Amino acid sequence: MHHRPERDKRVTTHVALVARAFGAKGIFIHGEDMNLLKTIEKVKANWGGKYFSIEFVKNPKKVVRDWRNSGGIVVHLTMYGIPIDNIMEKIINKNTKILVVVGSEKVEGWYYYNSDYNIAIGNQPHSEVAALAIFLDRIYKGGELNIQFSDAKLSIIPQERGKKVRKNE
Repeated sequence: MHHRPERDKRVTTHVALVARAFGAKGIFIHGEDMNLLKTIEKVKANWGGKYFSIEFVKNPKKVVRDWRNSGGIVVHLTMYGIPIDNIMEKIINKNTKILVVVGSEKVEGWYYYNSDYNIAIGNQPHSEVAALAIFLDRIYKGGELNIQFSDAKLSIIPQERGKKVRKNE
C-alpha cells in the first residue's frame, strides 16, 4: 500500500517477486508504476507464473472492504501484531482466501482496525519483504519452495557451486 515509485521501486518489486515465487495469486498496489509492471511481466515471461496478477488501485481501503465483504480474510503484517506462531493455525483453518497487507511507509491506523488479523513476524523493525516471505512460508508449510511453473521458459538446475539455468522447451 502507498507505493512511491521513486523511493520504493526496489522494495515493491521485491514484494511482488516474493509474492509470485512463494505462491500468491497476485498483488494490489496503491498507485501506478508501469516500470514495476514491466519488470514483473518480464519475470513471468521467462520464469513462469502467468496466473500472477498485478492490479493498480486508487483506493486500497475499498480493496480491504470488498475482500472482507466477499468472505475473505485480511491479514496485516506489522511488528505490532500478535506473534505469528500464536495465530497461524487459526488462519490456516479458516480455509478461505487471504489478502495480506504490507506497507512501505507508516501504515494508517485504519488498517489495524479493519484487518481480521494484525500479525507480527517478530516485534522488531524489519522488512515487509521478509515478513511476506515468512508469512507465505507458514501458509504453505514450506511447499512454496518447490513450486514449478509449467509455463516457465527458464528453470534452475540446483548446484552445490556455480549457476546452471536450463531453457525449457
